[in-house]
Amino acid sequence: MKVWLLYRDRDFDAQAALPPQAEEVAQDLQLQPLFGAMAGGDAFLSEVARRVVLGSLEDPAAITYRQQILDDCLHNQAAVRELYALAIEAIEREKKAWGWLLSRYPEGVLSRSIETLRQLSSLLAALRQLALAQRDRFQSEGWRRLLASLTGELRDEYLHEIDGHVQRLAFRDGLLIRAQLGSGNRGQDYVLCEPPAGSGGWAEWLQGVRERYLGNEPSSYAYEVAERDEAGLRALSELRGQGISAVAAALGRSTDHLLGFFTQLRTELAFYLGCLNLHARLMQWHAAICVPLPVVRTPLPTEAALSAEGVYDVALSLQMTAALVGNRVEADGKGLVLITGANRGGKSTLLRALGQAQLMMQAGMFVAAQSLRASVCRGLFTHFKREEDPKLRQGKFDEELGRMSAIVDCLQRGCLLLLNESFASTNEREGSEIAREIVGALLESGVRVLYVTHLYDLAEGFSRSGSGSVLFLRAERLSDGQRTFRVLPGEPSPTSYGEDLYRRIFGADSEAAAAGAARRTA
Repeated sequence: MKVWLLYRDRDFDAQAALPPQAEEVAQDLQLQPLFGAMAGGDAFLSEVARRVVLGSLEDPAAITYRQQILDDCLHNQAAVRELYALAIEAIEREKKAWGWLLSRYPEGVLSRSIETLRQLSSLLAALRQLALAQRDRFQSEGWRRLLASLTGELRDEYLHEIDGHVQRLAFRDGLLIRAQLGSGNRGQDYVLCEPPAGSGGWAEWLQGVRERYLGNEPSSYAYEVAERDEAGLRALSELRGQGISAVAAALGRSTDHLLGFFTQLRTELAFYLGCLNLHARLMQWHAAICVPLPVVRTPLPTEAALSAEGVYDVALSLQMTAALVGNRVEADGKGLVLITGANRGGKSTLLRALGQAQLMMQAGMFVAAQSLRASVCRGLFTHFKREEDPKLRQGKFDEELGRMSAIVDCLQRGCLLLLNESFASTNEREGSEIAREIVGALLESGVRVLYVTHLYDLAEGFSRSGSGSVLFLRAERLSDGQRTFRVLPGEPSPTSYGEDLYRRIFGADSEAAAAGAARRTA
């Protein structure tokens, strides 16, 4: 049986390495609140969510496959949670199976496998009943295939066969082992034989053989090991182990296969359970969500699609437990999006929102927006400003260049790079020149760039170039200095209105006093 709820043709590998710079992306986009909401306090759900979201899909068909499965999950939440609970119970029961202390020996392997099968038998039956009851309610390809596999393979005959094997392999009437004498009359080629038919046990079977073939002659000879004969007991145990080793190994593999299925089922369902938890959190304050439309990646960034309506920072929304102001972005065919404008006007928030939406889309999730249509990218990278190194091992500008160099080593055609106030740690002229050369080289290499910047010389230079492949956005500021947190199309402005922040922090009286002092000094 195959789960295949995250990929159409393979299992999800929870141990696979994450893409390069994945931890930096999670830090810059502030994804921890998102993972926390998906986890709902469960560390396992959090880890699976982190790996799935950061390990983006690149095929729109694969994304759509997950979207359809998630839609089924949203419409059948009780069944999904019940299936997840069965998978957890199977794993927990296996942990309680006795015999693990001797699992290196055939006897221990056999005992543990029998106990595990006995524990799992009822769960397999419950799994089949759940699949039979729910299969008509699921419409997606992945779910229908999984439920058909459960109902088709876990038939009553199969479950009865498992119970029969468990009963026979307990060997309550002893073992019948065939062997040959080898060099030095040592036993070799041990084979476990099928138990005799009937219900009378080994003694009755041996008595029948004696009466039928040998008359009054003894049909077998017995050797009784003394209670304190440790060497004899050890030899008998080794003899038994050699006889059952092949059966123990085969049964162990079968048991591991069943446990592997339950483990994989739990892992893949964990992602969708996380999506259900996130959906419930967002619906508490009626936040907007939508199913995004993924578009095939284009060879040139100037041909890529990016169209969003009402997109917002889902991580910030989860922290504030309220719906945020959404923004509209029409960037189809734009290889470079430059976002400028007033301080604390929502520029960085919009950049994070677009990055989060891209990752959530390529994970097969719903996104925090009213609508989203975007080209898939080969990899998403971020270069956000960081705090000063407390150990003073290098300057802030050197640190920025070092991180950019590491990112460039990973970039390739079709990637998306988000820059947030990069190279602002040096003077404007030098920072603008360095940023202009880097961005230009990235665009020529087929990398799409979204850039929040206060470097007016940089933004104004791209504006003068008259390139139709650049979209300019500017944070809105009202005439009284208020921020609406909307980011609208607009040419770059030479000021970020830092005086607005001064008035808000120190108040109008402080500003008037400062102005009066300046006049008196003059």
